[in-house]
Amino acid sequence: MSIIDVHSHFWQFPEHFNDDFRQQGKRAKAGVELDLTVTFEDYQRTSVPDVRTIVFGGKSKLSGLWVDDRSIRDYVAQHPDQLLGFMSLDPTQDGWERELREGHLELGLRGIKLMPMYAGFRPDEERIAPLWEYAQKHQLPVLLHTGTTFISQAPLECTLPRHLDPVATRYPEVRMILAHLGHPYEGECVAVIRKHQHVYADLSALHYRPFQLYHSLMLVQEYGVWDKVLFGTDYPFTTVSATIDGLRNLNNMLAGTALPRLNEAAIERLIYRDSLPLLGLS
Repeated sequence: MSIIDVHSHFWQFPEHFNDDFRQQGKRAKAGVELDLTVTFEDYQRTSVPDVRTIVFGGKSKLSGLWVDDRSIRDYVAQHPDQLLGFMSLDPTQDGWERELREGHLELGLRGIKLMPMYAGFRPDEERIAPLWEYAQKHQLPVLLHTGTTFISQAPLECTLPRHLDPVATRYPEVRMILAHLGHPYEGECVAVIRKHQHVYADLSALHYRPFQLYHSLMLVQEYGVWDKVLFGTDYPFTTVSATIDGLRNLNNMLAGTALPRLNEAAIERLIYRDSLPLLGLS
């Protein structure tokens, strides 16, 4: 059985990050500057066999990250049987509509990655309606960062999952992924993915907060939306193998308690879910 990792990154580190981003990144892991070096060899070494991976860079002028989509195109071209590339857009910057068309028509990228909080915009703003219209017309799935960050200038108001509710209502055929289950706004995320047919969440970069992830997936279980949660890693922040192990060990920390258990069969189905058809990707 194969695994689909819907959430991984490619960039040149530290070249694609400004000094401010790297300094603030020390808050992510107790004062240690992050090493976000990405190589396909490292991804494979920390993975399992038969994984297909969606990969993107990121664009957010406000926070200090900018990865040209051509580098994603070139990275995917080296491993076309295993990688699917998404473009990134920052709608606060001039030229984003041109980059949208180029990413789709010239570079052959298969979807869109947005970082609303990092870039400082809300996904339901009228000014980016052309993005949603284009995505719906051309069947491009859209993955959005939802949830927290360590970047001080990134406004939390822009990251709330509730802002995708009116977008999904207006553009019901757009396949969306709300990254990181919206943590720490998981309740909002579950409410949004439950009510919209083509809106999903991924659980990338959550396993190293196991008690939080347990609570998040208990919400998923109690609301009956296991089928709307997709496997993802957020590599290089974590890996395929570590994510799988983290999911399979969640119930182990409940030993000796009366806390309800997560459905382990549902966890296995999540790990091996064939997400590509759900996103309109062959």
